[in-house]
Amino acid sequence: MKLIGRLRAMASGYGSHGASFARKSLMGWMATAGGPDEDITEHVETLRERSRDLFAGTPLATGALRTLVTNTVGAGLRLSPSIDAEALGLSDDEADAWERQTAREFALWSKHADAARTATWEQLQSLALLSALMSGDVFVALPTIRRGGSIYDLRVQLIEADRVCDPSPVKPGVDVCGGVELGKYGEPVAYYVAQNHPGSTRSLKMQSWKRVPAFGARTGRRNMLHILAQERPEQRRGVPILAPVIESLKQLGRYSDAELMAAVVSAMLTVFVKSDAPDPMAGLGAGIPAADRVDDDDASTMELGNGSIVGLAPGESIDTVAMNRPNAAFDGFVRAICVPIGTALEIPYELLLKHFTGSYTAARAALNEFWKSVRAKRAWIVDDFCQPIYDEWLAEAVARGRVVAPGFFGDLALRSAWSGAKWYGPAQGQINPRVEVAAAAARVDAGFSTATRETAELTGERWEDVNRIRAREIAQQAMPPQETA
Repeated sequence: MKLIGRLRAMASGYGSHGASFARKSLMGWMATAGGPDEDITEHVETLRERSRDLFAGTPLATGALRTLVTNTVGAGLRLSPSIDAEALGLSDDEADAWERQTAREFALWSKHADAARTATWEQLQSLALLSALMSGDVFVALPTIRRGGSIYDLRVQLIEADRVCDPSPVKPGVDVCGGVELGKYGEPVAYYVAQNHPGSTRSLKMQSWKRVPAFGARTGRRNMLHILAQERPEQRRGVPILAPVIESLKQLGRYSDAELMAAVVSAMLTVFVKSDAPDPMAGLGAGIPAADRVDDDDASTMELGNGSIVGLAPGESIDTVAMNRPNAAFDGFVRAICVPIGTALEIPYELLLKHFTGSYTAARAALNEFWKSVRAKRAWIVDDFCQPIYDEWLAEAVARGRVVAPGFFGDLALRSAWSGAKWYGPAQGQINPRVEVAAAAARVDAGFSTATRETAELTGERWEDVNRIRAREIAQQAMPPQETA
């Protein structure tokens, strides 16, 4: 009876479909279910290495990551303080003045934000996002470093994913994996940062690790930010965005290289002369001038030359193969492969290839779909990177008296009200600007949107700034022309 019950369970519900082992198409599919550490953390090093290799040498992978970074961050997300004036008891004019002053102070700090002194605040945003996408995650330390010429001491230090790794040895009883120590409830307690990059060969020092608590024991201040997109609960390390398409991208890169080489070989014009008494130095490739030969030291290769005449040694002959290059099917095949790659990366293949041949409606639909992904990634980088760092900077600005915010340190609700901010980035762009502007104006007139939001979406600028400059332009246009002597 137990056997019958087991057979019924296997043949019912999903057991007859996706979970079936009886179907020929599924009986060889042996998938296992591991925990996040087994499925992700133990493989992330290989995924990270291969993703970086693709970025370095496969144009399609490079373009995909740069497309995401350019559209999500662009030249940098722009801070627009947006405090809760009602909760703080401020008038609209008072709130506007406070926001302008705070934005000016933040701009003073942004030029000196990088602990390494190699990037601006805007460039740090791009580097953090690119690193998180390519490597799966990136870590951000927030040290205080006093430096001449800078009013503020807060600094931003980006730490590459490789440097956060398991220490050697690991203390017994400590839950550490992938360099992340978890607490009782699965929360990050500390990060182990290698003092030397594990892949570096320049340093001869012995490797050592520094344990960095995730939060300050007394203040609760975040000592380290971990920028990653989680795909599973209890996940410690991030997965490179190229992970699902690594094989497809690599094979497509190999195919492209082979087609390119075949086209080059097919374009070569080389004449071979067979003689009973050839030059003793003749042979395949020997007739090419030495200045044009590049691999004389490689005995496994032979060279063809542009317009070369090459003699053959006794017994040698040439059989040619019709190359039929360029391959007429190459373009269609590449596009077909790019469709699932773009689907996995949430980049329509038109944007992935930067090739638009469809109708306006199709192009607009592809752009709209892509920008859903861009907005999600922008919200991610704002929530995990920009806003936490702004909160830390604002605390220092208030402590120094550069920004006046009564109750900031005494009431968490007031602190939250003072810390409100919006971040604006590059606009979506318009395929037909006239249609897009008319639609934006209609949304504002109907009350479905605001001029502030539409201005940011269309131009990436603040409506207040645009309106102020426009008012000045109108006033100047209304002034009578100055008489000249």
